[in-house]
Amino acid sequence: MVVNNKVETLAFDLEAGHGPGAKAVADSGARQQQQRQAAPAGMVQVELHKVSAPERRTTARALGQRLAEIFFPDDPLHQFKNQSLARKLVLALQYFFPIFHWGSNYSLRLLRSDAVAGLTIASLAIPQGISYAKLANLPPIIGLYSSFVPPLIYALLGSSRDLAVGPVSIASLVMGSMLREAVAPEQQPILYLQLAFTATFFAGVFQASLGFLRLGFIVDFLSKATLTGFMGGAAVIVSLQQLKGLLGIVHFTTHMGFVDVMASVVRRHSEWQWQTIVMGVAFLAILLGTRQISARNPRLFWVSAAAPLTSVIASTVISYLCRGHGISIIGDLPRGVNPPSMNMLVFSGSYVALAVKTGIMTGILSLTEGIAVGRTFASINNYNVDGNKEMMAIGVMNMAGSCASCYVTTGSFSRSAVNYSAGCRTAVSNIVMASAVLVTLLFLMPLFHYTPNVILSAIIITAVAGLIDVRGAAKLWKVDKLDFCACVSAFLGVLLVSVQVGLSIAVGISLFKILLQVTRPNTVVMGLVPGTQSYRSMAQYREAVRVPPFLVVGVESAIYFANSTYLVERIMRYLREEEERAAKANLCGVRCIVLDMSAVTAIDTSGLDALAEMKRVLDKRGIDLVLANPVGSVTERMYNSVVGDTFGSDRIFFSVAEAVAAAPYKAQP
Repeated sequence: MVVNNKVETLAFDLEAGHGPGAKAVADSGARQQQQRQAAPAGMVQVELHKVSAPERRTTARALGQRLAEIFFPDDPLHQFKNQSLARKLVLALQYFFPIFHWGSNYSLRLLRSDAVAGLTIASLAIPQGISYAKLANLPPIIGLYSSFVPPLIYALLGSSRDLAVGPVSIASLVMGSMLREAVAPEQQPILYLQLAFTATFFAGVFQASLGFLRLGFIVDFLSKATLTGFMGGAAVIVSLQQLKGLLGIVHFTTHMGFVDVMASVVRRHSEWQWQTIVMGVAFLAILLGTRQISARNPRLFWVSAAAPLTSVIASTVISYLCRGHGISIIGDLPRGVNPPSMNMLVFSGSYVALAVKTGIMTGILSLTEGIAVGRTFASINNYNVDGNKEMMAIGVMNMAGSCASCYVTTGSFSRSAVNYSAGCRTAVSNIVMASAVLVTLLFLMPLFHYTPNVILSAIIITAVAGLIDVRGAAKLWKVDKLDFCACVSAFLGVLLVSVQVGLSIAVGISLFKILLQVTRPNTVVMGLVPGTQSYRSMAQYREAVRVPPFLVVGVESAIYFANSTYLVERIMRYLREEEERAAKANLCGVRCIVLDMSAVTAIDTSGLDALAEMKRVLDKRGIDLVLANPVGSVTERMYNSVVGDTFGSDRIFFSVAEAVAAAPYKAQP
């Protein structure tokens, strides 16, 4: 019988004086009589209610509803309900290709805004693409290829209006460091390029699979705290690696650790080039200065956006005028569009495992950054971004890119911020950017011949400087010390050991924190807040008072096999401490433990068995154990298990107040 907040009975049962309805009323009357006898003076009388289980469901229906909540919490098919077949086909086309959704309403006014934004981010994407490719130990032209094809694909499949797609620093660093451990790009450039394309393909497969299978929550295992530390450490490592270009060093260490890099800088001091140092420091100061100008005055966003390309042009002119004076240059770059690279994908041999591992690592990082950036700007502009669709879009983009001489790409925060500030309205800004890159590939490549490597190093340092979030780390220390320790551990792991170790530490700490919260859930001793019928944590509400001979314990977590034993031990410890306190104060001992289960969202068979066993142990000691306010799914499982037989309906209450009021002994607040 389903009962909500009051006792409902059948009229026939009441008149006949038998049946479940009459029994429920009799039980209710008996409880209310006990309550009137037990309630001390000054306490509010409480009306008792029956705790009811949810409506019974078949196993298939219950399983279907549970799977739907896990994999389809956003109900993506709701828009197809009650629609004609033709309309469903149109909606399906718009769902998988969002460009058909907003493209029908596209106008010349929107094109004007997107064209300005696209050209603006192209001025940033071209120098960054060349720079990030060198960061991944790839030929500079690969960075431009990766700024042409992927943005076009994302414009068709992506759901974010503001995301600007292209190579990013962290994914480039991770790919370069992981592949370099097995293959030296200087000695085996073709094999290294094959592994880079193969890793990109596997990254795309992994990303698209997560989106298609609705498993995007896996990416969330990288907590914000660990990402803050990892990104900060990676930014420092990236900046230190650029000392090779800033100082003009030719023979530089291939290791990524802080100690190895600084030792190499000191040992190779004889290779330092003063011309390179002067140019690098000057342009680095200009780039950082323009960044500060745009940060302080958002209307001047174009200053920092145009600074990299302007610096490339100016440094190229200077390098041309000073050629032969020891400044290292990029050299010849091939002209033309992306050549096909499907024949360079490697699916057999001893290096496939390395490509898969690198692809998964870079895939996770690029997904995390891309989705976070997309959701950030979507919240600013008040529209929704479907995380699973974004994963599929980014995955397909990388799979297609690996067949067109591109490496891992995703949404870049710096380019997306410029895109947003420049007034982009749709994903057409990515198409405009790709068009500008195409013009560069076809006609302007000879102009980059004298571009100095030092300016690329300065651009990279400027781009990653914003990833060092000191304020975020300080906030973590203030709010959560465990999160701060996770942040520092990931930071030091990247800085002192390697990027892979730092990422492993970040993932490991995130998983450890989850396991810690699951296996050691929070429990509290609760007391009555005077003047109310509410029982709250005595640690949080100092005015709350104990109600002898009751011990009220709140469990603030689901009860699983991993924590059921701990919860029993913790409750028994509370009992021991309460009895010792009562003995010292010469008060009566505990006669009833009330377990507040309002925060217990789920329970498994191990948890049910633990409750039943604890009740049997307490019964031998003459102490009652009652349950209060279980949620629907927990109530359903209790009534279908040994707990229902062990406790009975007279030991499961609507609230803590009713559990106290229904007890046969007198409460003494």
